[in-house]
Amino acid sequence: GFGIQKGAIASTVCHDHHNIAVVGADYADMALAANRLGEIEGGFVVVEGGRVLAELALPVAGLMSLEPFEVVRDALVDLRAAARSLGVTLEEPFLQLAFLALPVIPHLKITDHGMVDVDRFEVIP
Repeated sequence: GFGIQKGAIASTVCHDHHNIAVVGADYADMALAANRLGEIEGGFVVVEGGRVLAELALPVAGLMSLEPFEVVRDALVDLRAAARSLGVTLEEPFLQLAFLALPVIPHLKITDHGMVDVDRFEVIP
């Protein structure tokens, strides 16, 4: 439901476990996005065609920046615009990505154990 047509977006802000989560239309771009998050010690990344279009490093536990508010705000504006350039239709794609992995909100969620049916509290085989 992200609307993504090309490239990839990735984040380390993923409730409650804060692992890397990636959504994309190209496996190489998805891998680049995940690897770039490792290089910048966490944050948000948008990749297309083998290059990083926008990023925000969140080196404090992959959740927080050491930069002033204005720098973070501007980077988020750039990230949203870059995500839209990939076809993403969500207003806040990184917030959606963060909650996609939160396994306590119904109905289906992605976890370290695979897909979980939260309504039934069962891992889907």
